[in-house]
Amino acid sequence: MATAEHKHPNYMNIFWWLAILTVVELAVIFMGFSKITVGVLLCALALAKAALVAMYFMHLRFEVRTLGLIAVTPLAIATLLIFLLLPDGFAVAHKTQGAKAPVAAPAKH
Repeated sequence: MATAEHKHPNYMNIFWWLAILTVVELAVIFMGFSKITVGVLLCALALAKAALVAMYFMHLRFEVRTLGLIAVTPLAIATLLIFLLLPDGFAVAHKTQGAKAPVAAPAKH
């Protein structure tokens, strides 16, 4: 349901942008940043790649604005749910951290 005829995008350009972003993601992993920084950078790069795929391969770039907002809504809901559930993951007691007693082998019968 496009608003008007549009010129087809150059899919090879989009492929090269996705390839460059993938190489940047690999570089970020091996740069030696802190875990938080790596996580934030990788999420931002993955979001950029997802936006490129959605805009050009799903043709959302050429659709009416309402359809684009409908496509973005699940992303907003998923982000909200992640931030709502994140504190629960930090509240779990990790019993194995700092355990000094070695685990014994099971008894033979």
